[in-house]
Amino acid sequence: MKANLKDFEAKMQKSCAALETELKSIRVGRASAAVLDKITVDYYGSATPINQIAAISTTDARTLVITPWDASTVKEIEKAILASDLGINPQNDGKVIRLTFPSLTEERRKEVSKQVAKCGEDSKVAVRNIRREANDFLKNEKKAGTLTEDDVKSGEKDAQDLTDKYIKNIDALVAAKTKEVMEI
Repeated sequence: MKANLKDFEAKMQKSCAALETELKSIRVGRASAAVLDKITVDYYGSATPINQIAAISTTDARTLVITPWDASTVKEIEKAILASDLGINPQNDGKVIRLTFPSLTEERRKEVSKQVAKCGEDSKVAVRNIRREANDFLKNEKKAGTLTEDDVKSGEKDAQDLTDKYIKNIDALVAAKTKEVMEI
């Protein structure tokens, strides 16, 4: 009987997807609505993501325009952006909020690429932890008598192959984002 590692592969895929989402929210000097994904606004007593209470559009490579559907929320959205770690001062004309992204300095680019590398390393740790879970699962199945020694060895090799595949995927994501950050 061969060990089923599909659950562990699904967890590894989720780790990669989480990294992709995290990398999209990292600011690289170009306007992207994804940088606002983590910011929530107090909207009638509940924390609501900006993209659920306003239209977000890009007017040029460095400017985001946030148009709230309810004009009374402009001040709340502005407060939420100021309180976030975006480091951008919103301009508010009463109806819309404009975010102008400055181009990154060389020093800031290096900081951002370190942040990208850290996110990648955290994802690799998560994938390795999933591999350890898979190996523990295989050993427990052997103790229970449902798997033979050869099945366990085969399963451990499969788990390592999955780990290598997803770590390579993470490295590719990090390399692409680092390249994007460092280009002027």
